Amino acid sequence: MIVSHEWLKQFVPHTRSAQDIGDALSRHCVTLDNLERLGGELASFVVAQVVEAGRHPNSDHLWVTKVDDGSGLLLDVVCGAPNVVVGTKYPFARTGTLMPGGLKIEKRKIRGETSNGMLCSARELGLGQEHDGILALETDADPGTPLLDVLPLADARLDLDVLPNRPDLLSHLGVAREIAAVLGVPMTAHPADIAPTAVNVPVHSAPSNAAGLHATVRIDDAVSCPRYIAAVITGVQVGPSPDWLRQRLESIGQRSISNVVDATNYVLHGLGQPVHAFDLAKLTGKGIVVRPTIQGESIVTLDGTTRALAIGTTVICDGDRPVALAGVMGGFDSEVTASTTDVLLEVAVFEPRFVRRVRRAVNLSTDASYRFERGVDGGRTLDIARTAATLITQVAGGQVVEFIDVGEPRQSRSVVTVRPSRLGRVLGVVVAPSEIRHRLESLGCTVVEDAHGLVVTPPTWRHDLLLEVDLIEEVARLVGFDSLPDELRPFRPGNAPDHPLHLAGRRVRDLLVGMGLAETRPMPFTSTGEEHTPRVRNPLADDEPFLRASILDTLARRAEYNLTRMQGNLRLFEIGNVFLGTSARLPREEVHVGALIMGSRRPAHFTEPQPPAFDLWDAKEIAGRVLAAAFPGQAATLSAGATPSIWTLAVDGLGHVGRVETVALDRPVWASEAFGLEVTLGVMTSADVAPPRTNGHNAAPFAREASASAGIRFQGLPTTPAVEIDLALLVPDSVDAATVEQALRTAGGELLERVSLFDEFRGAGVPATHRSLGWRLTFRHPERTLRDKEIEGRRARLLDLLDKELGIRPRAT
Repeated sequence: MIVSHEWLKQFVPHTRSAQDIGDALSRHCVTLDNLERLGGELASFVVAQVVEAGRHPNSDHLWVTKVDDGSGLLLDVVCGAPNVVVGTKYPFARTGTLMPGGLKIEKRKIRGETSNGMLCSARELGLGQEHDGILALETDADPGTPLLDVLPLADARLDLDVLPNRPDLLSHLGVAREIAAVLGVPMTAHPADIAPTAVNVPVHSAPSNAAGLHATVRIDDAVSCPRYIAAVITGVQVGPSPDWLRQRLESIGQRSISNVVDATNYVLHGLGQPVHAFDLAKLTGKGIVVRPTIQGESIVTLDGTTRALAIGTTVICDGDRPVALAGVMGGFDSEVTASTTDVLLEVAVFEPRFVRRVRRAVNLSTDASYRFERGVDGGRTLDIARTAATLITQVAGGQVVEFIDVGEPRQSRSVVTVRPSRLGRVLGVVVAPSEIRHRLESLGCTVVEDAHGLVVTPPTWRHDLLLEVDLIEEVARLVGFDSLPDELRPFRPGNAPDHPLHLAGRRVRDLLVGMGLAETRPMPFTSTGEEHTPRVRNPLADDEPFLRASILDTLARRAEYNLTRMQGNLRLFEIGNVFLGTSARLPREEVHVGALIMGSRRPAHFTEPQPPAFDLWDAKEIAGRVLAAAFPGQAATLSAGATPSIWTLAVDGLGHVGRVETVALDRPVWASEAFGLEVTLGVMTSADVAPPRTNGHNAAPFAREASASAGIRFQGLPTTPAVEIDLALLVPDSVDAATVEQALRTAGGELLERVSLFDEFRGAGVPATHRSLGWRLTFRHPERTLRDKEIEGRRARLLDLLDKELGIRPRAT
């Protein structure tokens, strides 16, 4: 969003610099991406005073003047303007100055007289169209003063990164509201540029269809267009915009088109409400109809492109044809031209999802659609219509004769209660209720105190204020995030327990760090692979295209890196993922912990200049501690492997410990042997995705009950409907519920998705030695909808199995 600093002052007068305003917005509201200073092409111009002036000896329309430019010398300047007056001050371009149009001022002779610069007109400075005379300055500034210090020409363009949840900031008015709230200064919603609006113009209102004296409006699709206001303005004269309006639009990078069109763009960028002007004479039947598209319709938009209209999109029509794409762009056949005298001005509220549908259907994004898709302020539609119509008459003449208001005004927002105690807990500081109220009211909220706290009604332009925490955040940013405490305080982020795999990894990490090992966090890629090793299609590095199958492979590369730099004392570990490839489509992904040790067992000391090196027993000790930390309460033993240098951890084949052969191959003669261990902590993909592969002395399958709880299975959301059946079963007291559940799961087959016990009953109709258990079974086929006969068949088989094996019968209803 581009905003002009000078334009903002029309809403919120202030004396802060553009940089100060941008910094304040970044701290409290919206990020300032860029600040561009305008008027820089006039930085080299100065104020100069004409000391002498006489007729040019060789011309009847030129003057020869002596000019004081503050340099200490009087300069001879030839001037052709008829309004040169001795003692008057004018903008002056010294020799070497580059004019806004690209012309460089040089010392030259004009009809035999030397000219050392140029006295400038408003047009030559790019400040207007006046070219009959040079621009006289009414100032007490001394000659040589920079022109920008005398004329308020310098503006700044602020580029703000407005997020989707803050569409109210997509206008100068919205940004001015934030500035007023942050700085604590007053503001006005009616810019000083625009004359006061006339309130005595008749308004014709109706829920769906209204007729005025000059036009009619009908809404056939109130869902996509809840409100449509048409302002009828007669007697306008289309032409160039006045300088102030043209400069406003140019300050944000917009091109001036005509006074009427520029006025609509002023309302769009100034007030945040897209509006559109139709030539009333070109509307068949002098009417507007908002309706869905009909098959086969098309429209020529303002950019001259013929666009086919998709069924279901919303269009604005006259009595005969579409004349605009709702919320996106107007039509070419009804645009305002130089011959237009009567204007119908559209000020409407369109629902965001319907504007998005139109925009996508025609592949056309505009400033209007960008704002409608995010939501406009539906609470000030009539006020903005009056302001926009007044602006058109101000710059193009004419008279506002009527407003036609169709639809229902937007309802007031739901109230939200803010508890000061809750705000204090969230922010960590106590904020007085009076300050909370002041901060929220500065944003346009209505605040009423009651016994429960502050009852807040958000303004209509703040669609994002829905919950108590939203308003707490508003108070926090206005108070200033930098003024809130930054120390960590005790809190519980949620009630869900941490995953067992995460807890195991955290225990192992704390253990190894406490033992003096350094953690590495490399990428899980390697340079070598085997037949079923997963290969990445677009690897980050061409020399590492495979997903690793072992943590020790990566740690070995780290060890080699250190050895080439004469570092032989290593204690490294990593907790990360490995990928065990199979012939299946997806590899088996597991979480492993690996550690590598080599070099001195402890630092050198004068009592022990050469400490002993790590050996296999040190690695064995670390492995035992890792197992105890990862699986507390489980017995861990070690048994010898196939060779004396390789040992296998005998805890259901969870890992291995031994000499790292890859490091031994490239080990320098001065370095000691490297020993490592690798343990499987858990499974990231379920065991039925792909069976584990053993590579050399790799770990066996992680098949204990603890691993099942640590495994994480990823699957898509179901696309077919589920079928639920309830069974009320008479279960003997000697049979526990777990046995019944196991029988139900076994007999239910592969389509049984869930079994849950939801009721237990003892009483009338239930034998004394029995109890009634209510079970809910959920069946689902992954590819199609289950038929009633299938469900009934499975129900019958379940009851038959329960009766034969457990003596369980259904309870009679």
